[in-house]
Amino acid sequence: MLEKEFRYYLDNQDKLLPKYNNRVLVIVGEDVVGDYDSVENAYFKSVEKYKLGTFLIQRCSPGNKDYTATYYSPRVRFA
Repeated sequence: MLEKEFRYYLDNQDKLLPKYNNRVLVIVGEDVVGDYDSVENAYFKSVEKYKLGTFLIQRCSPGNKDYTATYYSPRVRFA
């Protein structure tokens, strides 16, 4: 679900950065259909036009910090 939209973002991230750096993008298929100043604005404007599950909301920024999560736990131990 939304693999196509996320793949489009990853494949075009460097091209999107000059125009949309630090903006929140709404992607449908392989098209940027909106850019907003916050995730909340992107969401509320997008649900007026598109069915849930048919659009990706992604902050446009360099690197992977806005689509990668790292979790740390002091109680985890690998042997």
